[in-house]
Amino acid sequence: MNRIRPARLGTITVFALAGLLFWVSFSVSGGSNIRTDDSLLQMSDLIRERGRDNARLESDAAELRAEVDALTKRENPADPAGSERLARVEDAAGLSELTGDALTVTLTDAPADAVPLLPGLPDPLPNDLVIHQQDLQAVINALWSGGAEGIQVMDQRLISTSAVRCVGNTLILQGQLYSPPYTVTAVGDREALRSALDEDPTIQNYRAYVDAYGLGWKVEEGTDVTLPAYTGSTALQYAGPAE
Repeated sequence: MNRIRPARLGTITVFALAGLLFWVSFSVSGGSNIRTDDSLLQMSDLIRERGRDNARLESDAAELRAEVDALTKRENPADPAGSERLARVEDAAGLSELTGDALTVTLTDAPADAVPLLPGLPDPLPNDLVIHQQDLQAVINALWSGGAEGIQVMDQRLISTSAVRCVGNTLILQGQLYSPPYTVTAVGDREALRSALDEDPTIQNYRAYVDAYGLGWKVEEGTDVTLPAYTGSTALQYAGPAE
């Protein structure tokens, strides 16, 4: 039951946080061993502080974008047909609220002192007991494959440019940091969504570890569940050659 861990290809946020980790490691260590609880706590605290700063800045930016949109509509009233087209595009892009039947999947780390729950299994390794990036990605991809109309991870709506990345057992999503348990909520046909989850081979592998070592897995149904609109930046960012 080997769990294949994908390479962690970073977004700009991930690179920045990784750079922060290296800088803090260098500053704290001074060439010595920093594998102590205090050092790890310092790095974790710094990363979370940056995450809180990002959340505040994103909230301020969302308010400013809303003000600009309101002023634009007031100064340049659109024709009804244009407004309808814009509404359809915003719905498709995840920029408006979405309400409907839903499934919510919750993934949780196993206890740190977990022991095999089935006879004949070896004692678990530390990596066997935590949620990995591949696990979250498998759930999200399966829900999209099952016809999800929209997906929310934790308290954030996913759009086409959203990237689910993990550093250690911490999720980095759109500039914010989260710790398990992780929740993924999808609006759509609940039967089709559940079938997609059950048939996905990566999720089947994860659920083998649920049975073996106690990783958390819960699927709940909801009615009239509302996913929030995405309020972050929609500007595309990309790398370019250095001068």
